[in-house]
Amino acid sequence: MDFSLTDDQRMLADSLDRYLAQRYPIDRRHAAAATPQGYDVDLWAGLVELGAVAALLPESAGGLGGGGFDIATVFESAGRALVIEPLLGAAVVGQMLARADAPQAWAAWLERLAAGAVVALAHEEPDAHYEPTHVATTAQHDAGGWVLDGHKAVVPHGGQAEGWLVSARLSGAVRDAEGIALFWVPRGTPGVSVRTYPRIDGGGAADVTLTAVRVPADALVAGPARARQVLAHGLACGALALCAEALGAMEVALRMTRDYLQTRRQFGRPIGSFQALQHRAVDLWMAVEQSRSAVINAAAAFDGDDPLERDRLIAAAKATIGRAGTQVAEESIQLHGGIGMTWELPLSHYAKRLVMVDHELGDEDHHLARFIALSRERETRA
Repeated sequence: MDFSLTDDQRMLADSLDRYLAQRYPIDRRHAAAATPQGYDVDLWAGLVELGAVAALLPESAGGLGGGGFDIATVFESAGRALVIEPLLGAAVVGQMLARADAPQAWAAWLERLAAGAVVALAHEEPDAHYEPTHVATTAQHDAGGWVLDGHKAVVPHGGQAEGWLVSARLSGAVRDAEGIALFWVPRGTPGVSVRTYPRIDGGGAADVTLTAVRVPADALVAGPARARQVLAHGLACGALALCAEALGAMEVALRMTRDYLQTRRQFGRPIGSFQALQHRAVDLWMAVEQSRSAVINAAAAFDGDDPLERDRLIAAAKATIGRAGTQVAEESIQLHGGIGMTWELPLSHYAKRLVMVDHELGDEDHHLARFIALSRERETRA
């Protein structure tokens, strides 16, 4: 199997890397994170113009690709620059709207999304512990459409979103796999309250509370017959994107650490000449390369026609990234010494982001258990 990028993907990666290197120094990121929006509006417009968002959407939805390697390409570049702009919501929501029960009904929103509209998936809930089918939010049908009640937590860029894709339960217990549906809730809908807050690794998130929120019948994106599959695809897209982002961040953290080892002198020579530190640096290089292989496998599986294998390999990648990302973050700081913890050193922010990626859409322990369970299911199916 050929895992090399296409010419278009390579050109997109080169364009994004150059644009972000020139326009997105760490100080600009800090300033953007401190704004009410939680991201840089002008930089976001530039990313949209370069085609970063369109590359995340399938051609059937008016995008330029939307495949696993398209997603990985965009998010690896974003990770190298520590981008806090709302790419994740665009990828996940775009992929899910493209797989709605009636995709043509969401063509206008997909067009707005490709043009830079900020959207968010409101799925995670308190006490869910990463379980993908934990949905306590309820949806009840009435003569005018649907009435939603519930609480969604830590929604990335939820406070800036022009619309939320909300999971809600029509029937069953809180953790039942069946009985879930997906609804579109535009910003400004009565009954929606949003509490925004900054994230420790930059950017913003929000808790979204729905109290007797009425939406029309056509707000149903996916009914209970297909919502579980659409949601699983969206969560797989998000996990793949986070893995690729972490890979890009790890590459930069490793490069910064290697440069420091070659520059910092002790006892009259660079500390990188000490064998013990060389061994630790090699361990970091191996962790990054193992992560790269895991991301490649996950991206290839994302494009396959076997949802079980897709979820299995993406779980493997997320578990690998969780372990390797934490290792790179901790070792990079230790090899830098006390300076590695300072706000002024960009490395500290890469380390912070790597640690926090592990806790988005399932941590290392969750995905390791998920990988084991899916592997057993595959053996049973075989």
